[in-house]
Amino acid sequence: MATTEGYRLKNPPHPGGFVKTEIIQSLGVSITVAARALGVTRPTLSSLLNECSTLSVEMALRIEKAFGVRMETLMRMQNSYDISRARRRESEIKVERFTVQTPVEPRHGPMGG
Repeated sequence: MATTEGYRLKNPPHPGGFVKTEIIQSLGVSITVAARALGVTRPTLSSLLNECSTLSVEMALRIEKAFGVRMETLMRMQNSYDISRARRRESEIKVERFTVQTPVEPRHGPMGG
Protein backbone atom coordinates (compact mmCIF):
# COMPACT_ATOMS: atom_id res chain seq x y z
CA MET A 1 0.00 0.00 0.00
CA ALA A 2 2.75 2.47 0.89
CA THR A 3 4.43 1.83 -2.46
CA THR A 4 1.24 2.59 -4.36
CA GLU A 5 0.64 5.71 -2.28
CA GLY A 6 4.21 6.89 -2.87
CA TYR A 7 3.83 6.30 -6.59
CA ARG A 8 0.60 8.29 -6.72
CA LEU A 9 2.25 11.18 -4.92
CA LYS A 10 5.24 11.15 -7.28
CA ASN A 11 3.24 10.70 -10.46
CA PRO A 12 -0.31 12.04 -9.97
CA PRO A 13 -2.56 12.16 -13.03
CA HIS A 14 -3.24 15.36 -14.93
CA PRO A 15 -6.87 16.39 -14.30
CA GLY A 16 -7.41 16.68 -18.06
CA GLY A 17 -6.78 12.97 -18.53
CA PHE A 18 -9.20 12.21 -15.72
CA VAL A 19 -11.91 14.41 -17.26
CA LYS A 20 -11.30 12.81 -20.66
CA THR A 21 -11.57 9.19 -19.53
CA GLU A 22 -13.92 9.39 -16.56
CA ILE A 23 -16.38 11.95 -17.88
CA ILE A 24 -16.22 12.57 -21.63
CA GLN A 25 -15.43 9.02 -22.77
CA SER A 26 -17.57 7.32 -20.13
CA LEU A 27 -20.57 9.40 -21.21
CA GLY A 28 -19.79 8.70 -24.85
CA VAL A 29 -19.98 12.34 -25.88
CA SER A 30 -17.73 14.14 -28.34
CA ILE A 31 -15.37 16.91 -27.32
CA THR A 32 -17.50 19.31 -29.35
CA VAL A 33 -20.66 18.37 -27.43
CA ALA A 34 -18.84 18.53 -24.07
CA ALA A 35 -17.32 21.93 -24.96
CA ARG A 36 -20.75 23.25 -25.83
CA ALA A 37 -22.12 21.96 -22.50
CA LEU A 38 -19.28 23.71 -20.68
CA GLY A 39 -19.65 26.95 -22.62
CA VAL A 40 -16.06 26.87 -23.92
CA THR A 41 -14.49 26.40 -27.33
CA ARG A 42 -13.53 22.98 -28.60
CA PRO A 43 -9.81 23.90 -28.77
CA THR A 44 -9.91 25.08 -25.14
CA LEU A 45 -11.39 21.81 -23.93
CA SER A 46 -9.20 19.72 -26.22
CA SER A 47 -6.08 21.39 -24.84
CA LEU A 48 -7.10 20.43 -21.30
CA LEU A 49 -8.11 16.87 -22.21
CA ASN A 50 -4.82 16.31 -24.03
CA GLU A 51 -2.95 17.57 -20.96
CA CYS A 52 -1.49 20.57 -22.79
CA SER A 53 -3.00 23.18 -20.48
CA THR A 54 -3.67 23.46 -16.78
CA LEU A 55 -7.09 23.28 -15.25
CA SER A 56 -8.29 26.74 -14.26
CA VAL A 57 -10.59 27.35 -11.32
CA GLU A 58 -13.26 28.58 -13.73
CA MET A 59 -13.04 25.44 -15.88
CA ALA A 60 -13.22 23.27 -12.76
CA LEU A 61 -16.42 25.07 -11.75
CA ARG A 62 -17.85 24.62 -15.24
CA ILE A 63 -17.10 20.88 -15.06
CA GLU A 64 -18.74 20.68 -11.65
CA LYS A 65 -21.87 22.45 -12.89
CA ALA A 66 -22.14 20.40 -16.09
CA PHE A 67 -20.98 16.96 -14.95
CA GLY A 68 -21.16 16.91 -11.14
CA VAL A 69 -17.47 16.38 -10.28
CA ARG A 70 -16.60 18.70 -7.40
CA MET A 71 -14.30 21.54 -8.39
CA GLU A 72 -12.32 21.05 -5.16
CA THR A 73 -11.50 17.48 -6.23
CA LEU A 74 -10.38 18.64 -9.66
CA MET A 75 -8.30 21.49 -8.25
CA ARG A 76 -6.61 19.12 -5.76
CA MET A 77 -5.70 16.95 -8.73
CA GLN A 78 -4.21 19.96 -10.54
CA ASN A 79 -2.33 21.05 -7.43
CA SER A 80 -0.87 17.56 -6.89
CA TYR A 81 0.14 17.39 -10.54
CA ASP A 82 1.82 20.82 -10.38
CA ILE A 83 3.68 19.94 -7.16
CA SER A 84 4.92 16.70 -8.68
CA ARG A 85 6.24 18.49 -11.78
CA ALA A 86 7.99 21.12 -9.67
CA ARG A 87 9.60 18.42 -7.50
CA ARG A 88 10.96 16.72 -10.62
CA ARG A 89 12.65 20.02 -11.56
CA GLU A 90 13.85 20.76 -8.03
CA SER A 91 17.55 20.31 -8.85
CA GLU A 92 17.27 22.91 -11.64
CA ILE A 93 15.99 25.60 -9.27
CA LYS A 94 19.01 27.23 -7.63
CA VAL A 95 18.00 28.92 -4.38
CA GLU A 96 19.88 28.83 -1.10
CA ARG A 97 18.26 28.69 2.32
CA PHE A 98 17.66 32.20 3.67
CA THR A 99 19.20 33.02 7.02
CA VAL A 100 18.88 36.21 8.99
CA GLN A 101 22.21 37.97 9.40
CA THR A 102 23.27 39.85 12.50
CA PRO A 103 21.93 43.39 12.15
CA VAL A 104 24.46 45.80 10.71
CA GLU A 105 24.59 49.42 11.79
CA PRO A 106 22.95 51.54 9.11
CA ARG A 107 25.38 53.37 6.91
CA HIS A 108 24.95 57.06 6.73
CA GLY A 109 25.04 58.69 3.33
CA PRO A 110 27.08 61.75 2.42
CA MET A 111 24.56 63.99 4.20
CA GLY A 112 25.07 62.16 7.48
CA GLY A 113 21.56 60.92 7.92
